[in-house]
Amino acid sequence: MMEMPKDLTDRPATSDSAPDLLSHVLGQIRLTGDRVYSRVLAPRDRLDLPAEAAHLCVVTDGNLHIEDGEQGLIVVAAGDLVMLRGGLGQLQLTAGEGAASLVLCRFRFDTDSLRDMMSAIPRCIHIRQAEGAGWLDGIVHFLLLEANAAQPGAALMVSRLIDLVVIRTLRTWIHRGPISGWFGGLADPRIANVLKAIHERPMQRWSIEALASIAGMSRSSFCERFAALVGRPPLRYHNEHRLTLARDLLTKPNARVGEVGLSIGYESEAAFSRAYKSLFGHSPRAEYELRGAAERQP
Repeated sequence: MMEMPKDLTDRPATSDSAPDLLSHVLGQIRLTGDRVYSRVLAPRDRLDLPAEAAHLCVVTDGNLHIEDGEQGLIVVAAGDLVMLRGGLGQLQLTAGEGAASLVLCRFRFDTDSLRDMMSAIPRCIHIRQAEGAGWLDGIVHFLLLEANAAQPGAALMVSRLIDLVVIRTLRTWIHRGPISGWFGGLADPRIANVLKAIHERPMQRWSIEALASIAGMSRSSFCERFAALVGRPPLRYHNEHRLTLARDLLTKPNARVGEVGLSIGYESEAAFSRAYKSLFGHSPRAEYELRGAAERQP
């Protein structure tokens, strides 16, 4: 029978639980980057981007104006980065009064990976040059080198580099604080301790009482606080996290649906399949055949 790994992410040893949990959570974001390119906009020219994709945009010269009905006018100056989650809605992107030179990275989030977290990411995250000092210039230079290189493996390198920039952008945004929604759970020490326990021991049969005890709160106060920050009741979050781990296990060579279900705590393949389909919209067998087969190809 398959053994359930205690943790699917190798994390650095640290005495501070917050960064430890953050590394674990961010490590579960799945995305695919597929294009890096440069653009020069004439003064006041509009930048049109496909709404179905997410983008990183680094301004290398001039500035980019983003009109957002929620945040007002955002001026992205030279050396700044902005991450656009996709589904741009009413966002309007135009060059300022002078020309603007941009480096654009296109990618797509896998929305099934920690879906509550994905919905909590704002449409637009602006990282100023001072916040990205020491990492942004170097990695953008490397991205452009790989994008323009006709070398074997360049597409994979571009995707991995975009992955790194997205994770670093999210980490910078989270540390900026204060934030609300799912990520607010990481900023609340009591709820962060519970999330850490769930992620470190996903196969444990957690009860509300046990989780509330970790938080040092009453049962009712804990449930209310957890649901408000994370967007799910505690036990539902725990179950969805287990199913997300099962989704990874289904890509392993020789994975068996029934054994994967048993490894994450389901007593029958039928019960596992029902829960999996309820969350992801398709059966675990379909996951194995479609997504798993592609990932297992040499």
